[in-house]
Amino acid sequence: MELTRKQESLIRSLYTRHGRRKAECCVCEGVRAAGELFMRAPELVRFTVATEAGAAVLPEIPGEFFPVSEAKMRELSGTVSSQGVLVVAAVPPEPSDDEEPADPFLFALDRLGDPGNFGTVCRTLRAAGLSELWYTKGSVDPYGDKTIRAAMGAQFALKLRGFETLEALREKAVKFGYPEVWLTDPHGGESCFTAPDLYRRSVVVIGGEANGVAPLAGARRVMIPMPGNYESLNAAQAATIFLFEYVRRTTGVS
Repeated sequence: MELTRKQESLIRSLYTRHGRRKAECCVCEGVRAAGELFMRAPELVRFTVATEAGAAVLPEIPGEFFPVSEAKMRELSGTVSSQGVLVVAAVPPEPSDDEEPADPFLFALDRLGDPGNFGTVCRTLRAAGLSELWYTKGSVDPYGDKTIRAAMGAQFALKLRGFETLEALREKAVKFGYPEVWLTDPHGGESCFTAPDLYRRSVVVIGGEANGVAPLAGARRVMIPMPGNYESLNAAQAATIFLFEYVRRTTGVS
């Protein structure tokens, strides 16, 4: 089968947020990201484009497949050095309002604007054995091509929920039985290594790179101790510490 001009036009439109919203689709590029999508959510796949070399390393491809030349792939790719694999997929729907989370605590991102950081958090969350990621308006699009590449497709194995504000996020969390909100703060609050209730039916919020977490009345503050008195950690680094402190506590590793 040969890729049509309409399909090429669709692929190019999906590199913009407006295009993704209009088509309700996204571009998943790269061997690892495509493999994760094929394994976790094959029903979302609309069609796959790959070079001969790219197709050779993929598992069974669900849906329509279009072989293309290396030159055509360079035209369509969103990367400088393409791996020769590009998938157009439907953007997953958010869980319904009455679908309760299964995680023991909720992890949230407030206005996290960097695709690399957002994607890394998705990968780390999945590695920690959790299934939900909540985020507020002002965060990067979780299904942008750069975010998907950074996450290696991990968002397709997660349930993502977006909210207008941090207050709206808390209201939903309370409804589901997660009443306590912890705001991460590089300069004050309880230590993430000793706060006893940090992961007990709570919400842990990592703030954006520029301004940190928005104020939220009644929330508790939690910090990562930094003996070096440095200003702050990268958001994805901080998220990794919080998530694997949870893993340490639940696995009993000291």
